[in-house]
Amino acid sequence: MKGSANVQKTQSAGVNNQAMRALKHDVKNQLSNILLAIEQLRYEIPEPSADCIFYLDSISLSSAKIDGLLREVE
Repeated sequence: MKGSANVQKTQSAGVNNQAMRALKHDVKNQLSNILLAIEQLRYEIPEPSADCIFYLDSISLSSAKIDGLLREVE
């Protein structure tokens, strides 16, 4: 019985690891899209206001922090 429980725990941990890897992959893909969009906006907005720059910088910084958190989980 103990062997069966250990196998189930191992399988469950494997499923959890797979799910975590998939989630991290999907989140990183979306972060890449966000960062690319920010850079495109920086290029396309001819004379951004201070507020606009602040918002773009905030989004960029927050995206970098999320990426850092995902790297820590690895």
